[in-house]
Amino acid sequence: FKAPSRDHPALYRDLLRTNRVHWIAEEPPAELVREKMMECHFRFRHQMALVPCVLTLNQDGSVWVTLVKPARAITPGQFAVFYKGDECLGSGKILRMGPSVYTLQQGRNREESPKKEEIDKIEPAT
Repeated sequence: FKAPSRDHPALYRDLLRTNRVHWIAEEPPAELVREKMMECHFRFRHQMALVPCVLTLNQDGSVWVTLVKPARAITPGQFAVFYKGDECLGSGKILRMGPSVYTLQQGRNREESPKKEEIDKIEPAT
């Protein structure tokens, strides 16, 4: 897929899944184990700024990563690296990605609100 511009919404995503995460401490952080979710930061390119995210731990040791704001050009095969403050927690290879911002926008545009006459049929005026 070639997007029409560098900032096209099709290049942005806010959800991805990794394979089993390799944790530096060998175990997932206690908070993640206890709560099954944890706020931290993430990057997938060496020089990029850290992006706030929420990790959701899966049974198989993989994680879903929900970004606070969509990031550009995430690609399967890259590594997601997780941080808490300055500490590197671990990393996992990106396997799957959620829908792009463009796809989500298209879906919203299709869900037109019901017409006033249709609402009147459902909820008669009293």
